[in-house]
Amino acid sequence: MNQFESKLKGYINRNNLDAEHLVFEESCHSVEEATKAANSSPHDFVKNVCLIDDNGNLIVAIVKGTDRASTKKIGNALNIAPPRTATPEEILEKTGYPCGGVPSFGYPAQFLIDPRVMEMDVVFTGGGSPNSLVKTSPATLQKANKGLVTKIRK
Repeated sequence: MNQFESKLKGYINRNNLDAEHLVFEESCHSVEEATKAANSSPHDFVKNVCLIDDNGNLIVAIVKGTDRASTKKIGNALNIAPPRTATPEEILEKTGYPCGGVPSFGYPAQFLIDPRVMEMDVVFTGGGSPNSLVKTSPATLQKANKGLVTKIRK
């Protein structure tokens, strides 16, 4: 287990989250890779799209793995100009996790969750590294990040 995975596992334990941390030999960077590693369906995964607003604040848009986030809808939901995609360097700096392993909670950000995520029974999200995942319920995910549920998918 690397430092990022250990940090996330510690966060899960300290906050008594009903979540399972999974580490794999193979990469889980893309939904396709993660589906193979977890022996699951693409419909069980969420993506954490990291964005930056005009003031440099981090916004994390959480959508189903098969959906895409709309920066226009995100901007409208927050009453701001559409945010831009964060760079890999900004993602590491602001979340404390590398691109491809960013979890849906555990760091300061404005979290937005698409309603389709909340309809899922279980979700797989980033586990802190490109080779790990967290399996949890949408309710636990929202409890952990205090996210706003609003339509943000394209």
